[in-house]
Amino acid sequence: MADVLVFDKVSIDYRGKAGVQRILNDVSFSIPAGGSMGLVGESGCGKSTVALAAMRYLPRGMTVAEGRISVEGRDTAGLSDAELRRVRGNRVAMIYQDPMSSLNPVMTVGEQLMEVPLLHGVTDRAVAFQRAVAMLGEVRLPDAEAMMARYPHQLSGGQQQRVVIAMALMAEPALLIMDEPTTGLDVTIEAAILELVRELRSKFGAAILFISHNLGTVARICDRIGVLYAGRLVETGDIRSVFHRPAHPYTHGLLSALPRIDARGKGARLHPIEGTLAAADRARPGCAFSPRCPHMAPAECVERSVPMVPASPAADHLARCARLEAVRKASQAAWRARPPAEAEVDAPILLDVRHLTKNYELGGRFGGRAKRVVRALSDANFQARAGQTLAIVGESGCGKSTLAKTISGLIPASAGEARLGDADLAQLPVDKRPRDLRRRIQMVFQNPDSTLNPSHSVEFALARPLKVLRGMGSGEAKREVARLMEQVQLPPDLLRRMPHQLSGGQRQRVAIARALAGEPDLVVADEPVSALDVSVQAAILNLLSDLLERSHVGLIVISHDLALVRHMADWVAVMYLGRIVEYGPADAVFRPPYHPYTEALLAAAPKPDPDAGAPTVVLGGAMPSSTQAIVGCPFASRCPRKIGAICDTETPPVRRFGVHSIACHIDLPPPAAGIRSQADAAAPPP
Repeated sequence: MADVLVFDKVSIDYRGKAGVQRILNDVSFSIPAGGSMGLVGESGCGKSTVALAAMRYLPRGMTVAEGRISVEGRDTAGLSDAELRRVRGNRVAMIYQDPMSSLNPVMTVGEQLMEVPLLHGVTDRAVAFQRAVAMLGEVRLPDAEAMMARYPHQLSGGQQQRVVIAMALMAEPALLIMDEPTTGLDVTIEAAILELVRELRSKFGAAILFISHNLGTVARICDRIGVLYAGRLVETGDIRSVFHRPAHPYTHGLLSALPRIDARGKGARLHPIEGTLAAADRARPGCAFSPRCPHMAPAECVERSVPMVPASPAADHLARCARLEAVRKASQAAWRARPPAEAEVDAPILLDVRHLTKNYELGGRFGGRAKRVVRALSDANFQARAGQTLAIVGESGCGKSTLAKTISGLIPASAGEARLGDADLAQLPVDKRPRDLRRRIQMVFQNPDSTLNPSHSVEFALARPLKVLRGMGSGEAKREVARLMEQVQLPPDLLRRMPHQLSGGQRQRVAIARALAGEPDLVVADEPVSALDVSVQAAILNLLSDLLERSHVGLIVISHDLALVRHMADWVAVMYLGRIVEYGPADAVFRPPYHPYTEALLAAAPKPDPDAGAPTVVLGGAMPSSTQAIVGCPFASRCPRKIGAICDTETPPVRRFGVHSIACHIDLPPPAAGIRSQADAAAPPP
C-alpha cells in the first residue's frame, strides 16, 4: 500500500542563544495507509518533535536542516500557507495528551465538531450537524444529540478524549498522529479508547503515528515500532520482532525496566538504565547511548559513526548498534527474578482501619437549602503491616486519595476508626496531632514539584522535618541529611540545588528522603511514579523495595497501574465507588476467583506483549455519581457478570477464602488446588 507519511533521513536543528543544536538526527521511517507505528523513548528523546515536524508545525527556531518529510507523496516543505491549512485537520489530524488543550471551554461539543467540516469544504450546517452526530456515535458516546449541546467541562476525561478523536476523524484524514493520548486516563478507559482506535483505524483506513512511553499500549495498537534516543532512531521493525528479539541495548533497557503484571509474584527486581540522557549526547559522532551502555567499546561505539544495520532475520528489523552480537549474548541472562514472596499474615499490624467513612455535604444550587451528600468513602476495612506494602487500586473517583488524606489527617473521617497503635487517626486532623504522631505517618505525592518549595534548597527541604519532627540541632541535622541522601542514592553535591535544577527522578528521591526524615512507621505514597519515565520509575521502585527490606516501615501505595502493584504489593485493596470490593494478599488477588471489577481491571491493563491480544473484558459506561444512593452492589450498573435483580436491590455478601475477601453476589468457586496462598490458612481479619 502507498506510504502516507515518509521521513527520509530527516535532521532538525534548533537555533538559540547557545548556538545551533541538533534535535533530530538522520531519522527515517514510513507508515502506509492503514498502518500504525509507535514511537517510544524517554522524555526529551525527540518523540513530540517528530509529530510536530510531520504537521510542519515546528516551534520558532527549529528548522528541517536535512532530509525530506512527505505526506501522501507531497513534500511538506514545499507547501504554501494555504495548502498547509488544507492539509492540517483535513489530511493530517493530531490528538494530544490532554484533551482540554484541544477543546474550547466556551464552545459546545457540537459547535467544535461542526467547525471541522465547515472549515474544510462543507457549507451546509445541517449536513455538518448530522456528520458530527454520526461521528459521536462512531466513538460510542451515548445519546449523541444531547452530547452535542454539552460543554467540555461537563464530560469525563474519557468522554473528552472520545470527542477529540471524533473531531480528528471528522474530515476522514489520511494520517492520525496521537501524542500520549491515554496517559492521563484510567486503565479501563484507556483499554476502551485503544480498542476504539483499533476499530476506527480498520474502518477509516488512516495511517497512525502513535507516540507513547507506555510500551504496553504500543504493543496493543501498533504494527511497527521505532525506538528513539537523543533524537536518533536506534531500533525499528515490526512490533513482534522488536518485542520478542530486542537488539539495541537501549531497547533491552526499556523492556527490562518494566514491571510485569504477569509476573509470578512480588520480588522480581527491575533493571533501570543507569545514568541520564544529556544534551551533549545529541551531538556525539558515534553512538549517542554509549555513555550509558554496559557494552560500549570506544573504538567501535565512540570514535566512528554507527549506521542502522539488520538486527534479526526479519528484513525490516534494524538497529543502530556496532556490538549487536555482544548485546545478544549478554541479554540472554539479563532477567533474573527472585522467587515469589508470600504475604506474612503474622507481620505486626501498624494501621488497623475499621468501617472508615467519609461523606461531604454540598449545598443546593445558587445558595438553596437542598443538600446533596457525596459518599467519598464507605465502610472501608483493611490493615497495613510493618515492612510490607498495601496497594489501593481503582479508577479515578473511587476514593483512593480520600482514603489517603483521611489517614494522613488532611481531612477528618465522618465515621469509623483508623488506629495507629493506641491513637485513633480517623477524626484527628494533622494540625491537632501531637508532634510524635505527625512524625509516624508521612506522605509522598505524585508530583514532587507541588510539594517542594521552589525557593529553598534540597538541604533545607530535608533539614526542616529533622528539626521540626525530631528536634535536632543544626549540626546533627546536617549529618542526618547526608545519611538520607546516601539512603536514597543521591550525590551530596545536589544539596545546594533548587528543585528546578533536578530531574524528575531526583526530585521524587528528595521527596522520599523527606518522608523518611521523621523516621515514620507508615509512608503513604499517592501515585509516586506515574509521572516518571519507565527507567526512572524502575529505579524508584527498586529504591522503595530496598528501603522496606532494610526497615520495618509500612507502605501504602495508591495506584491505577496494576503492573506496578503486582511488582511491589504484599496486600491489595480494590476500591470502587468508595467501597473496598476485594481485599487480600496480592498473590491471591491476582489469581482467580476475582471480583468482576478486579477481573475487568486486570483484563484492561496493557501488557508489553504484541501477542497478548485485545482485553477479554472492556467496561462500558461510567462510574455512578458518588452522590447517588446505592442500594445493591455499587458495580451492578457496569458489571459484565451481573446475575439479576439481586445485584440492584441487595448489598453483596462478603465471601472469604482465608484472608482473601470478595464482596459479590456471584457464587464464586474456591481457589484451585495448588495455587492457594499460604496466607489463606489464617483467620479472616475482623
